[in-house]
Amino acid sequence: MGAYLKHRVGRAALMMAGLSLGAAALAQTVDDGVGPSVQSMNLPNDLTVFGKVDPNVRKATAIVNGTIITQTDIEQRLALVLAANGGKVEGEERERLKLQVLRNLIDETLQIQEAKARDIVITAPEIQQTYARVAGNFKRTPATFGVFLREQGSSEASIKRQIEGELAWRRLLSRRIEPFVNVGDEEVAAVMARINANKGAPEYRIGEIFLSSTPETAANTLANADRIVDQIRKGGSFVAYARQFSEASTAAVGGDLGWVRAEQLPTELAAVAQTMQPGSVSVPIPIAGGYSIIAVVDKRVGGGVDARDAVLALKQVGIKFAKGTTREQVAPDVLKFGNAMKTVRGCGSVEAIAKTLGAEVVDNDQIRVRDLPQALQQMMLDLQIGQASPPFGSVEDGVRSLVLCGRDEPTQAAGPDAATIQSQLEEERVNRSARRYLRDLRRDAVVDYR
Repeated sequence: MGAYLKHRVGRAALMMAGLSLGAAALAQTVDDGVGPSVQSMNLPNDLTVFGKVDPNVRKATAIVNGTIITQTDIEQRLALVLAANGGKVEGEERERLKLQVLRNLIDETLQIQEAKARDIVITAPEIQQTYARVAGNFKRTPATFGVFLREQGSSEASIKRQIEGELAWRRLLSRRIEPFVNVGDEEVAAVMARINANKGAPEYRIGEIFLSSTPETAANTLANADRIVDQIRKGGSFVAYARQFSEASTAAVGGDLGWVRAEQLPTELAAVAQTMQPGSVSVPIPIAGGYSIIAVVDKRVGGGVDARDAVLALKQVGIKFAKGTTREQVAPDVLKFGNAMKTVRGCGSVEAIAKTLGAEVVDNDQIRVRDLPQALQQMMLDLQIGQASPPFGSVEDGVRSLVLCGRDEPTQAAGPDAATIQSQLEEERVNRSARRYLRDLRRDAVVDYR
């Protein structure tokens, strides 16, 4: 199973798209050697420690072929997983996530070690370039992004370590597996024929979490998958769980498969996806090699014209309220704001109106309607050029209105071409080989748990 859209390392930089997170952090390597001078200190074996233990002391949790994974490494990654779930994960589920984080750190450490053994080195500039892109996605500079990470309980080093791991593993696969994967023209033609025979059929924006299993581990894997579904349906981030648990290559982009037709999915997943509504998450689906959990993010008519594919140019006008202000206190300001936005007569008048309100104006261009929150999509489709939406927002985040400055109407969507289909089939096979590769690394590893 695995990715059906060609994985791009650049998109792996969106690793936190579910803080939008996703999640981040890998094992950090430290030297924990004990020098011979310790012998001369004559320290007692049975001793009492007076005072509090420094929380910044890094304690080893596992040693993987000599590389140390510490409790700090685990906590820094876990912090971002929890942030992606609104900090709502407690008790047994939190401990289970912590164990999963440790397993991920072990796997990623093995991947980095194998890449280095094959003379693959990810340079500091490469890591910094990806890190800067991640910071930019959060509208922060690399320096201020570091402050943000520390506020979440993580660190720059944790994020950069995972970036190194993802880049190294992808480069390793591109050298040792991808050149030996072949997809015949007849296979591509067969998929294209099925797609052409189903023009006008639905297309689905799919998210996937894949958990591998053997006949011996199937029961435990299914129980784990059930718990993941339960947490997501309670409000957990699908993206965060995909990044932490999924064994498909799409884990790096939060499980996102992009837009696919039923013919491009494995039969088991296609059958379930066609029964689901946008915004829903499936039960665990048994497939070859394990279980998959899918989320239908969106749905559209393939090969047709969907109004929600229109691209908008917007001005966003917003006002904010002092911390601690109540809904009743801001009601007059919200009413005044809404009445003022009704007087908008074209985008040229926005700045002057905003000035009278003490509001901020932000230009947002190239915004696809379907990418807006569900509650705003039809509202924006119903607006005429130059009109403003009703106010929306909250006391905590402020109240906003969107002014429609332009709209590029959608054109008929083109189906996937032969090259895209071939890439999808190749990626699926690379993904299967990559899982076997990682299983071999686990089998041969020396892991000392502490």
